[in-house]
Amino acid sequence: MPSPARWTAALTLSAAAVCGPLALPAAAAHAAPAGPASLYAPTALVLSVGHGERAADATAERAVTLSCAPTPSGTHPAPAEACAELRTVDGDPASLSPGAGVLCTKEYDPVVVTVEGVWRGKRLSYERSFANPCVKNAYGPAVFAF
Repeated sequence: MPSPARWTAALTLSAAAVCGPLALPAAAAHAAPAGPASLYAPTALVLSVGHGERAADATAERAVTLSCAPTPSGTHPAPAEACAELRTVDGDPASLSPGAGVLCTKEYDPVVVTVEGVWRGKRLSYERSFANPCVKNAYGPAVFAF
């Protein structure tokens, strides 16, 4: 006949095997609700530049990523400055204006920039052609400097 210690161990293991899965959902129901992954609306952009008048016809020469929330980051060479510039126009690249005192030649060598992604939770799609690289750099000297 088995010893009382073996009977106790066998009953304990059987009870755990039968009742354990039943107790798990009850414990999970009392767990704290899952919160949002972040307190910031997402801001993640891909910026590209290429020679040509339209993005559809131009070959992208460079592309960078830019994330502005919660902290500036990405492959953009100056993410903090670019995010600060975009914040001044509430994320609208079309509202960027040329810097004061910038002089460019009238050479026609079109460059097209695109900005695709999400700014503070809202979809953003922007394309603009500039007469030449100097004019592009005059608008948003940090945003388009990559």
